[in-house]
Amino acid sequence: MAYPVHRLRRLRKNENIRRLVRENHISVDDLIYPLFIEEGENIKKEIPSMPGIYRWSLDRIDEELDQVSDLGIPAVLLFGIPQHKDQIGSETWNEEGIIQKAIRHIKENHPDLYVITDVCFCEYTEHGHCGVLHGHDVANDPTLENTKKQVVSHAQAGADMVAPSGMMDGVVKAIREALDEAGFTEIPVMAYSAKYASAYYGPFRDAADSAPAFGDRRTYQMDPANRREALREVSFDIEEGADIVMVKPALSYLDIISDIKREFKLPVAAYNVSGEYSMIKAAGKLGWIDENKVMMETVLSMKRAGADIIITYHAKEIAKILKGQT
Repeated sequence: MAYPVHRLRRLRKNENIRRLVRENHISVDDLIYPLFIEEGENIKKEIPSMPGIYRWSLDRIDEELDQVSDLGIPAVLLFGIPQHKDQIGSETWNEEGIIQKAIRHIKENHPDLYVITDVCFCEYTEHGHCGVLHGHDVANDPTLENTKKQVVSHAQAGADMVAPSGMMDGVVKAIREALDEAGFTEIPVMAYSAKYASAYYGPFRDAADSAPAFGDRRTYQMDPANRREALREVSFDIEEGADIVMVKPALSYLDIISDIKREFKLPVAAYNVSGEYSMIKAAGKLGWIDENKVMMETVLSMKRAGADIIITYHAKEIAKILKGQT
């Protein structure tokens, strides 16, 4: 029986009843905050295309970390910007590299924070691609060998979790084997399992100096037109030992998040990427939208689609709203 016996508006009468029947909630516990850490001193450099987001040097990073801790955000995701780049990204496994030093600094000064490291090469290579080149393409298996060295180096520095983002075939298996052989069996892997070759990454490439010097990344990142392929990528990563799987970007790929959540039992992360962040910031600055309301609705859509974890540059703003600070 439908109307008039059933009137769905009964459960929308006021805020209290809406709260009681609300199906999804955003919590600070859902959030991971990305950080850009640049080699050098006295650096706090705002990223022009990402208002409110900065590159930090280690001698100033506590300004940001203190806020993150005070807001109760449980985890950070680290991206490094080194001074030295080469053809293979060898700085990624340098024990005195910027990420390795950042991990040690955070674990010593902010032991409450859970430290996740992005595992890739694009910020560290002269050509800006995500591994070892063979001609104008990334050679998969040689890149896996270097990835093993990178993750072991991160683990030795004290990383709590590693997150491979390069979309190399077999990368989770390679990482799991390398970590286990080095004695780091307890370190989990959050795989960028369904990472699409997206135009939404533009501001990030400004932030991390990671734009490719030629071509694009469509030979290793996924075609935005493909949906079923994402399930294959995720299933392979799970077989290889992934502990968490990720969809990136999030907002234009809510169907992918939903498919993965329905099909698999692992935690699902959504990466609310730089372009999604910057569009809200730009429209908010122009007064075209209510920035905070659109921001919260956006991340709620990711939660509703099935995301257990949301990686977002809005994390501090969201946490402040949840704490009633804005």
